[in-house]
Amino acid sequence: MSVYATVGAIDSVRSNAFYDAVLATIGWRQHQEFPGWRAYSEGGTGEGFVLWVCTPFDGAPASAGNGAMIGFMAKSRAEVHSFYEAAMANGGTDEGGPDPRPQYGPDWYAAYMRDPAGNKIAIVFNG
Repeated sequence: MSVYATVGAIDSVRSNAFYDAVLATIGWRQHQEFPGWRAYSEGGTGEGFVLWVCTPFDGAPASAGNGAMIGFMAKSRAEVHSFYEAAMANGGTDEGGPDPRPQYGPDWYAAYMRDPAGNKIAIVFNG
């Protein structure tokens, strides 16, 4: 199994629609699914880093982790914009739109958002 992370989903249909749209902007696709769980990877291969969107095992509502964030790498500033725009169009909330972030490095260009369940994600181009 590859390195992976999970984010909780309150409404799997809504969360899956969000991640289908935003991850497609950077060439990621679903590669596995079973009830309450969907896995995404670059190219949909299941190799490398994998993101699982899931309902919590304990049956309690999903909640966002304080201080937790998953960052995805973009290949260009245009991909940062596409990812962010797809997030906003699919139930995401703004945590900082596409912009240079020189405090993280001279070429750091990023956007920050939350998915429909409140999980914080980032899209970064460090070119």
